[in-house]
Amino acid sequence: MAIDQRHFRDVMGTFATGVTIITTVVSGAPHGITANSFSSVSLDPPLVLFCLGRSSTNFDAFMETDNFAVNILSASQDKLSTHFAMFEGDRFDGTAWNAWETGAPILDGVISAADCVLEARHDAGDHVIIVGRALRAETVLDAAPLLYHRGRYAALASE
Repeated sequence: MAIDQRHFRDVMGTFATGVTIITTVVSGAPHGITANSFSSVSLDPPLVLFCLGRSSTNFDAFMETDNFAVNILSASQDKLSTHFAMFEGDRFDGTAWNAWETGAPILDGVISAADCVLEARHDAGDHVIIVGRALRAETVLDAAPLLYHRGRYAALASE
């Protein structure tokens, strides 16, 4: 029995996630996507993964590159997340960033970031799982994270 895609998405949306922007540079041009399908995989070696939809306008860029950066967003960066989730326009227009070892953009104002080289790609239905080895990982800002739950941004409960 097949599961309806919308139903499956709604059910999976009950799992709260953090929000990241995954970035890379191909032929001198920066590329980036908003992703909540991110996870730490291993401490030794230091591996992370994200899942990239085959329909992404940045799919080809991430298939051509051998590096990427994971930018973990703060609660105040919901507009930046939405900006990078757009399917049209220059996602880096007006966005300040710098680069670490690989040259992939590390966005200003993120909580933390990891600069990675490609370790592996795995086919996974309508997505590709991209695994990277972190060359550098830093906490940049002490702030609350941007969360995503049931199709919208959410916040941690007050302490």
